[in-house]
Amino acid sequence: MIDPNDKSLPVVDAEDKNASEHVKMSRRLFLGGSTAMVGAVGAIGAGLGSMMSSPVLADTHKNTAVHSVGPGELDEYYGFWSGGHSGEVRIIGVPSMRELMRIPVFNIDSATGYGLTNESKEVLNQTSHLAGDSHHPHMSMTDGQYDGKYVFINDKSNSRVARIRCDIMKTDKICEVPNVQAIHGLRVQKVPHTKYVFANAEFVIPHPNDGSNMDDTEAYYTMFSAIDAESMEVSWQVIVDGNLDNTDADYTGKYAFSTCYNSPGEGLDLAGTMRNERDHLVIFNIERIEAAVAAGDFIKLPGSDVPVVNGRKGSKLTAYVPVPKSPHGINTAPDGKYCVVNGKLSPTVSMLEIAKFDDLFAGKIEPRDTIAAEVELGLGPLHTAFDGRGNAYTTLFIDSQICKWNIEKAIEFYKGNGAKGSYIEQKLDVHYQPGHNHTTMGETRDADGKYLISLCKFSKDRFLPVGPLHPENDQLIDISGDEMKLVHDGPTYAEPHDCMMVHRSKVKPAKLWTRDDPYFATTRAMAKKDGVTLEADNKVIRDGNKVRVYMTSVAPAFGMNEFNVKLGDEVTVIITNLDMIEDVTHGFCMVNHGVQMEIGPQQTASITFMADKPGVQWFYCNWFCHALHMEMRGRMLVSV
Repeated sequence: MIDPNDKSLPVVDAEDKNASEHVKMSRRLFLGGSTAMVGAVGAIGAGLGSMMSSPVLADTHKNTAVHSVGPGELDEYYGFWSGGHSGEVRIIGVPSMRELMRIPVFNIDSATGYGLTNESKEVLNQTSHLAGDSHHPHMSMTDGQYDGKYVFINDKSNSRVARIRCDIMKTDKICEVPNVQAIHGLRVQKVPHTKYVFANAEFVIPHPNDGSNMDDTEAYYTMFSAIDAESMEVSWQVIVDGNLDNTDADYTGKYAFSTCYNSPGEGLDLAGTMRNERDHLVIFNIERIEAAVAAGDFIKLPGSDVPVVNGRKGSKLTAYVPVPKSPHGINTAPDGKYCVVNGKLSPTVSMLEIAKFDDLFAGKIEPRDTIAAEVELGLGPLHTAFDGRGNAYTTLFIDSQICKWNIEKAIEFYKGNGAKGSYIEQKLDVHYQPGHNHTTMGETRDADGKYLISLCKFSKDRFLPVGPLHPENDQLIDISGDEMKLVHDGPTYAEPHDCMMVHRSKVKPAKLWTRDDPYFATTRAMAKKDGVTLEADNKVIRDGNKVRVYMTSVAPAFGMNEFNVKLGDEVTVIITNLDMIEDVTHGFCMVNHGVQMEIGPQQTASITFMADKPGVQWFYCNWFCHALHMEMRGRMLVSV
């Protein structure tokens, strides 16, 4: 354990005479006052003092100029950040750490009208669960390389998975996953391409979950789901023993694997989930699961048509590898040889040799025979990233550090060659309590080892105080040399959970919408039925008490200055932006009606609302698209 009397530990808040002793002691003991957490790890840290290398303190005042992006210059990488319980995805430029865009996914966004427009409501499937908790963004792949087509993201709070089109950077499909609660871990199939999106349901629930068997913990279980990346429908689900946490896939297309921190399965509280000294990694044999589904060897649960197969212990579809207590992250190295299981409540990470999985499923070896190495890194290892040069980088949540370690040296130590801790190259203090970390291109074959991001859950004393709620702290670290160097602190709002960094050459966003874009296909079909040419017509269609107002827009004017409706009418306004100039986005806002939307160049967008106020109701463009911005407006005249 960390020695509170160690004089080499960095001092925090030394100027604060009222600070408690544990705060003054070390940044790594920021959560040291949480006896529950420390007690949970118990004797884990015994003997760690001998293996802990001296921490390298972060110096934010050196080596920053080389990583700056000047005015007019472009970042090298797109960063896709989850927005946590804000429900969105954010695009961050790396290395500048400038926020470029926010993509609403599981939330309402008044700027774009997402959650308000008819097109976005169609994406949301008219669901009432508009508030989401977005966690793990991952881009589609071809042959283990990013293909720039889609980004997928989970919603833990409402058991959903969403897809973002990377050409328009808009959410275009959302899948509500049946039979489970709390979709947490999410990754994509990497090889030969992203056919499936793999999704873990974290919480065990009784089946059927109808209130009849809530006390029967043996009836509780959860499932692993495979979602078709194109249709965004669930292809199949696998029943497992225990719960599921994080997931990843290999570079052959044969296997996916998920961690479990509640191997008893019936554990419903902290003590129950921590009961076993070893939990496990579940390995899913994709080919065998597909064959079982094709052969009809599945069941269907009430209210769902998804094929469900049995992957409990003893099944030929899965394998269970015991690993140290409460594993969390699972990460596959870019060379495809190993996956790393991070111990969380153990200082240990386990490396599994993926080439041995075939023999495991053939019954030639035992599950633990797949272990290539198990090494101790520090307190609270959560996630591991890779630089493509043979090094791994693991977040130590309790120690508030990034641990850089060498994969081959770890294997040699496990074989009995080398001293304890000889595989550790460096430890860097981060601020504070890091969760996910990612290297540039590190989840693909193209890991380039330039930068690492540490997503820190606390930021106390790093930024100007803003009240009781503090921002998170995303820290950019230069890993291009022999030593890790902290080059940037970035405050972010509640609560980025995970991210990825993609080289800009992999992403080709559109500058204009195309007129046949499927995003507004339903609106085009409605216009065709009404006999309206969207690119030319400005007219009102009345259908009983439903009124459809079609208009064009070219900066600085709408195609219609006024239109008439009756009190109580259901009004749908459909606008087509005829501008063909990049960055000339129009908007539509009906004052006092909660109506706002974005209409990009060549886009058609629509929104429906009730004309529930008599008299003159002004509408205007709420995007600054022209020098005559304030004059771009009109009237809805509502008669009684």
